[in-house]
Amino acid sequence: MEDHRPLCTSLLAKIHEQFERTGHLIELLPADRLDWAPTIPDTWPLGVLLGHLLDCAAGFCAALAAFEPRRLAHFAQLRELPVNHRCSPTETAGRMAIYQRHIEDGFALLTDVDLGRRLSTVFVKQGETLLTPLLGNLEHLINHKHQLFTYLKLLGVEVTSRDLYHFRG
Repeated sequence: MEDHRPLCTSLLAKIHEQFERTGHLIELLPADRLDWAPTIPDTWPLGVLLGHLLDCAAGFCAALAAFEPRRLAHFAQLRELPVNHRCSPTETAGRMAIYQRHIEDGFALLTDVDLGRRLSTVFVKQGETLLTPLLGNLEHLINHKHQLFTYLKLLGVEVTSRDLYHFRG
């Protein structure tokens, strides 16, 4: 069957890939080190980084909800969930799964043309294409996934590029 939404399908697949790799890194965390932070000024403890990953995931949902506020009205309940707080790997993994399901719901409503439609955002009131905040949130997640990877390395956990990236083929 031919995919009539190749751009949406490709973008959602990349988002899933980043969620999967982030989840994999979360599984490698030593649970007793949530209060550990690198000796670099102004860095978050590990548990707070986990809470910030929730903020990264919630950003996708916020962009989708802004695009389809009536059809995605159930996304409003996500605003009640805390982000940017100290949390455990178990809480982070569970909540990431909730956000991922909502992202799938949002993408189910999109066409490739919709990615180019403009909407007002928190950052750009006059509007930008839907693709822009989705890519911005993907960048946000990838950057903090790499931060988590770096924390793991500094903690002495053996991680390699295969833990960070999804290799095709």
